[in-house]
Amino acid sequence: MTSAPQPREWTVGRLADLTGVTVRTLHHYDAIGLLTPSGRSPAGYRLYDDADLERLQQIVVYRRLELPLDQIADLLSSDTSPVEHLRRQRAAVLTRHAELTELLAAIDRALETTVNNRPATDAELRHLFGDAFTDEYRSEAQERWGDTDAWRQSAARTASYSTADWTEIKAETDTINAAFVAAKRAGLPPDGPEAMDAAERARLQIHTRFYDCSHDFHRNLGEMYVSDPRFTATYDDLEPGLAQYVRDAIVAAADRGDRRRREAKETNQRTTR
Repeated sequence: MTSAPQPREWTVGRLADLTGVTVRTLHHYDAIGLLTPSGRSPAGYRLYDDADLERLQQIVVYRRLELPLDQIADLLSSDTSPVEHLRRQRAAVLTRHAELTELLAAIDRALETTVNNRPATDAELRHLFGDAFTDEYRSEAQERWGDTDAWRQSAARTASYSTADWTEIKAETDTINAAFVAAKRAGLPPDGPEAMDAAERARLQIHTRFYDCSHDFHRNLGEMYVSDPRFTATYDDLEPGLAQYVRDAIVAAADRGDRRRREAKETNQRTTR
Protein backbone atom coordinates (compact mmCIF):
# COMPACT_ATOMS: atom_id res chain seq x y z
CA MET A 1 0.00 0.00 0.00
CA THR A 2 1.46 3.33 -1.07
CA SER A 3 1.69 5.85 1.74
CA ALA A 4 0.45 9.41 1.25
CA PRO A 5 3.18 11.88 0.29
CA GLN A 6 4.53 13.90 3.16
CA PRO A 7 3.71 17.62 3.04
CA ARG A 8 6.62 19.74 1.88
CA GLU A 9 8.16 22.26 4.25
CA TRP A 10 10.97 24.77 3.89
CA THR A 11 12.98 26.74 6.39
CA VAL A 12 13.35 30.44 5.69
CA GLY A 13 16.81 29.88 4.24
CA ARG A 14 15.70 27.08 1.92
CA LEU A 15 12.66 29.09 0.79
CA ALA A 16 14.96 32.01 0.02
CA ASP A 17 17.19 29.74 -2.08
CA LEU A 18 14.17 28.29 -3.87
CA THR A 19 12.45 31.56 -4.77
CA GLY A 20 15.21 34.15 -4.85
CA VAL A 21 13.43 36.23 -2.19
CA THR A 22 15.96 37.23 0.46
CA VAL A 23 15.78 36.00 4.03
CA ARG A 24 15.58 39.61 5.19
CA THR A 25 12.55 40.19 2.95
CA LEU A 26 10.83 37.03 4.22
CA HIS A 27 11.44 38.15 7.81
CA HIS A 28 9.92 41.54 6.94
CA TYR A 29 6.85 39.93 5.35
CA ASP A 30 6.42 37.88 8.52
CA ALA A 31 6.80 40.94 10.75
CA ILE A 32 4.07 42.87 8.91
CA GLY A 33 1.75 39.87 8.64
CA LEU A 34 1.93 39.64 4.86
CA LEU A 35 3.41 36.12 4.83
CA THR A 36 3.42 34.28 8.15
CA PRO A 37 4.93 30.77 8.09
CA SER A 38 2.41 28.06 8.80
CA GLY A 39 4.61 26.18 11.23
CA ARG A 40 7.64 26.09 13.47
CA SER A 41 10.28 23.45 13.95
CA PRO A 42 10.90 21.95 17.44
CA ALA A 43 13.79 24.40 17.67
CA GLY A 44 11.49 27.33 16.85
CA TYR A 45 12.59 27.94 13.27
CA ARG A 46 10.07 29.18 10.71
CA LEU A 47 8.63 26.46 8.45
CA TYR A 48 6.80 27.33 5.22
CA ASP A 49 4.45 24.90 3.46
CA ASP A 50 2.96 24.68 -0.05
CA ALA A 51 0.19 27.19 0.78
CA ASP A 52 2.82 29.66 2.00
CA LEU A 53 4.81 29.13 -1.20
CA GLU A 54 1.72 29.83 -3.32
CA ARG A 55 1.01 33.03 -1.35
CA LEU A 56 4.63 34.11 -1.78
CA GLN A 57 4.35 33.58 -5.52
CA GLN A 58 1.31 35.88 -5.58
CA ILE A 59 3.20 38.49 -3.55
CA VAL A 60 6.22 38.35 -5.87
CA VAL A 61 4.07 38.87 -8.98
CA TYR A 62 2.23 41.81 -7.43
CA ARG A 63 5.52 43.35 -6.28
CA ARG A 64 6.93 43.02 -9.82
CA LEU A 65 3.83 44.94 -10.92
CA GLU A 66 4.98 47.63 -8.44
CA LEU A 67 2.00 47.40 -6.09
CA PRO A 68 2.71 48.62 -2.53
CA LEU A 69 2.74 46.03 0.24
CA ASP A 70 -0.38 47.36 1.97
CA GLN A 71 -2.33 47.07 -1.28
CA ILE A 72 -1.05 43.51 -1.81
CA ALA A 73 -2.16 42.64 1.71
CA ASP A 74 -5.64 43.94 0.96
CA LEU A 75 -5.82 41.93 -2.27
CA LEU A 76 -4.68 38.71 -0.62
CA SER A 77 -6.97 39.14 2.39
CA SER A 78 -10.04 39.17 0.12
CA ASP A 79 -11.98 36.09 -0.90
CA THR A 80 -10.44 36.20 -4.37
CA SER A 81 -9.60 32.75 -5.69
CA PRO A 82 -6.12 31.86 -6.98
CA VAL A 83 -7.56 31.72 -10.50
CA GLU A 84 -8.96 35.24 -10.16
CA HIS A 85 -5.61 36.49 -8.85
CA LEU A 86 -3.91 35.03 -11.92
CA ARG A 87 -6.46 36.62 -14.24
CA ARG A 88 -5.98 39.98 -12.53
CA GLN A 89 -2.21 39.66 -12.76
CA ARG A 90 -2.43 38.66 -16.42
CA ALA A 91 -4.50 41.76 -17.17
CA ALA A 92 -1.99 43.93 -15.33
CA VAL A 93 0.96 42.37 -17.20
CA LEU A 94 -0.78 42.95 -20.54
CA THR A 95 -1.32 46.56 -19.55
CA ARG A 96 2.34 46.92 -18.57
CA HIS A 97 3.36 45.34 -21.88
CA ALA A 98 1.23 47.87 -23.74
CA GLU A 99 2.74 50.69 -21.66
CA LEU A 100 6.29 49.63 -22.43
CA THR A 101 5.49 49.17 -26.12
CA GLU A 102 4.01 52.66 -26.30
CA LEU A 103 6.91 54.09 -24.32
CA LEU A 104 9.42 52.48 -26.68
CA ALA A 105 7.56 53.87 -29.67
CA ALA A 106 7.47 57.32 -28.05
CA ILE A 107 11.21 57.23 -27.41
CA ASP A 108 11.87 56.23 -31.02
CA ARG A 109 9.70 59.08 -32.29
CA ALA A 110 11.33 61.51 -29.87
CA LEU A 111 14.80 60.50 -31.11
CA GLU A 112 13.74 61.25 -34.65
CA THR A 113 12.30 64.66 -33.84
CA THR A 114 14.56 65.98 -31.06
CA VAL A 115 16.90 67.55 -33.58
CA ASN A 116 13.99 69.73 -34.66
CA ASN A 117 13.42 71.08 -31.16
CA ARG A 118 10.68 73.59 -31.89
CA PRO A 119 7.04 74.11 -30.94
CA ALA A 120 4.72 71.68 -32.70
CA THR A 121 2.66 73.06 -35.55
CA ASP A 122 -1.15 72.87 -35.66
CA ALA A 123 -0.90 70.33 -38.47
CA GLU A 124 1.36 68.09 -36.38
CA LEU A 125 -0.98 68.34 -33.41
CA ARG A 126 -3.97 67.43 -35.57
CA HIS A 127 -2.02 64.47 -36.90
CA LEU A 128 -1.36 63.29 -33.34
CA PHE A 129 -4.67 64.07 -31.66
CA GLY A 130 -7.25 64.26 -34.43
CA ASP A 131 -10.43 66.26 -33.72
CA ALA A 132 -9.14 67.41 -30.34
CA PHE A 133 -6.97 69.96 -32.18
CA THR A 134 -9.26 71.16 -34.95
CA ASP A 135 -9.59 74.94 -35.12
CA GLU A 136 -13.32 74.73 -34.32
CA TYR A 137 -12.77 72.64 -31.20
CA ARG A 138 -9.90 74.77 -29.91
CA SER A 139 -11.87 78.01 -30.46
CA GLU A 140 -14.83 76.60 -28.54
CA ALA A 141 -12.57 75.40 -25.73
CA GLN A 142 -10.96 78.81 -25.42
CA GLU A 143 -14.37 80.48 -25.37
CA ARG A 144 -15.55 78.18 -22.58
CA TRP A 145 -12.42 78.14 -20.39
CA GLY A 146 -10.17 80.94 -21.65
CA ASP A 147 -10.75 83.05 -18.53
CA THR A 148 -9.81 80.27 -16.11
CA ASP A 149 -6.49 79.86 -14.32
CA ALA A 150 -6.28 76.29 -15.64
CA TRP A 151 -6.50 77.50 -19.25
CA ARG A 152 -3.87 80.20 -18.74
CA GLN A 153 -1.55 77.77 -16.95
CA SER A 154 -1.98 75.16 -19.68
CA ALA A 155 -1.39 77.71 -22.44
CA ALA A 156 1.82 78.90 -20.75
CA ARG A 157 3.17 75.37 -20.31
CA THR A 158 2.31 74.06 -23.76
CA ALA A 159 3.44 77.11 -25.73
CA SER A 160 6.96 75.74 -26.10
CA TYR A 161 6.09 72.03 -26.41
CA SER A 162 7.84 70.46 -29.37
CA THR A 163 6.53 67.68 -31.57
CA ALA A 164 8.58 65.26 -29.46
CA ASP A 165 6.85 66.55 -26.29
CA TRP A 166 3.41 66.10 -27.79
CA THR A 167 4.36 62.66 -29.08
CA GLU A 168 5.28 61.64 -25.55
CA ILE A 169 2.02 63.06 -24.23
CA LYS A 170 0.07 61.13 -26.86
CA ALA A 171 1.90 57.92 -25.89
CA GLU A 172 1.15 58.56 -22.21
CA THR A 173 -2.52 59.12 -22.99
CA ASP A 174 -2.73 55.98 -25.12
CA THR A 175 -1.11 53.97 -22.33
CA ILE A 176 -3.53 55.28 -19.72
CA ASN A 177 -6.51 54.57 -21.97
CA ALA A 178 -5.17 51.08 -22.66
CA ALA A 179 -5.06 50.46 -18.91
CA PHE A 180 -8.71 51.52 -18.58
CA VAL A 181 -9.72 49.29 -21.49
CA ALA A 182 -7.78 46.29 -20.14
CA ALA A 183 -9.30 46.67 -16.68
CA LYS A 184 -12.84 47.00 -18.04
CA ARG A 185 -12.47 44.05 -20.41
CA ALA A 186 -11.07 41.94 -17.56
CA GLY A 187 -14.27 42.62 -15.63
CA LEU A 188 -12.46 44.56 -12.91
CA PRO A 189 -14.59 47.13 -11.05
CA PRO A 190 -13.96 50.85 -11.57
CA ASP A 191 -13.25 51.18 -7.85
CA GLY A 192 -10.66 48.39 -8.00
CA PRO A 193 -6.94 49.18 -7.70
CA GLU A 194 -6.21 48.74 -11.41
CA ALA A 195 -8.82 51.24 -12.60
CA MET A 196 -8.13 53.69 -9.76
CA ASP A 197 -4.39 53.59 -10.48
CA ALA A 198 -5.09 54.36 -14.15
CA ALA A 199 -7.30 57.28 -13.09
CA GLU A 200 -4.58 58.61 -10.82
CA ARG A 201 -2.03 58.38 -13.65
CA ALA A 202 -4.46 60.36 -15.81
CA ARG A 203 -4.78 63.05 -13.13
CA LEU A 204 -1.03 63.26 -12.63
CA GLN A 205 -0.48 63.58 -16.38
CA ILE A 206 -2.80 66.60 -16.46
CA HIS A 207 -1.19 67.99 -13.30
CA THR A 208 2.34 67.60 -14.69
CA ARG A 209 1.81 68.43 -18.35
CA PHE A 210 -0.95 71.05 -18.40
CA TYR A 211 -2.33 72.60 -15.20
CA ASP A 212 -2.76 72.00 -11.48
CA CYS A 213 -5.33 69.23 -11.20
CA SER A 214 -6.59 68.41 -7.73
CA HIS A 215 -8.77 65.40 -7.02
CA ASP A 216 -11.81 67.70 -6.82
CA PHE A 217 -10.96 69.21 -10.21
CA HIS A 218 -10.48 65.73 -11.63
CA ARG A 219 -13.95 64.75 -10.37
CA ASN A 220 -15.38 67.62 -12.39
CA LEU A 221 -13.53 66.43 -15.49
CA GLY A 222 -14.94 62.96 -14.94
CA GLU A 223 -18.48 64.33 -14.92
CA MET A 224 -17.74 66.17 -18.17
CA TYR A 225 -16.61 62.91 -19.78
CA VAL A 226 -20.16 61.55 -19.42
CA SER A 227 -22.10 64.79 -19.92
CA ASP A 228 -20.38 66.08 -23.08
CA PRO A 229 -21.16 63.76 -26.02
CA ARG A 230 -17.82 64.44 -27.70
CA PHE A 231 -15.80 63.46 -24.64
CA THR A 232 -18.05 60.43 -24.18
CA ALA A 233 -17.48 59.38 -27.79
CA THR A 234 -13.70 59.72 -27.39
CA TYR A 235 -13.77 57.01 -24.74
CA ASP A 236 -16.66 54.90 -25.99
CA ASP A 237 -15.04 54.62 -29.42
CA LEU A 238 -12.20 52.78 -27.66
CA GLU A 239 -14.55 50.51 -25.69
CA PRO A 240 -18.34 50.70 -25.31
CA GLY A 241 -19.26 52.16 -21.93
CA LEU A 242 -15.68 53.26 -21.22
CA ALA A 243 -16.58 56.91 -20.52
CA GLN A 244 -18.81 55.94 -17.59
CA TYR A 245 -16.17 53.46 -16.39
CA VAL A 246 -13.47 56.16 -16.48
CA ARG A 247 -15.75 58.62 -14.68
CA ASP A 248 -16.46 56.08 -11.92
CA ALA A 249 -12.75 55.22 -11.61
CA ILE A 250 -11.88 58.93 -11.29
CA VAL A 251 -14.41 59.37 -8.47
CA ALA A 252 -13.14 56.26 -6.69
CA ALA A 253 -9.51 57.35 -7.05
CA ALA A 254 -10.34 60.83 -5.76
CA ASP A 255 -12.12 59.33 -2.76
CA ARG A 256 -9.09 57.11 -2.13
CA GLY A 257 -6.79 60.12 -2.29
CA ASP A 258 -8.98 62.05 0.15
CA ARG A 259 -9.00 59.08 2.51
CA ARG A 260 -5.23 58.70 2.40
CA ARG A 261 -4.73 62.40 3.10
CA ARG A 262 -7.06 62.22 6.11
CA GLU A 263 -5.25 59.17 7.43
CA ALA A 264 -1.86 60.83 6.95
CA LYS A 265 -3.10 63.95 8.73
CA GLU A 266 -4.46 61.92 11.64
CA THR A 267 -1.19 60.00 11.88
CA ASN A 268 0.79 63.23 11.87
CA GLN A 269 -1.43 64.71 14.57
CA ARG A 270 -0.94 61.63 16.77
CA THR A 271 2.83 61.71 16.39
CA THR A 272 3.06 65.42 17.24
CA ARG A 273 1.03 65.23 20.43
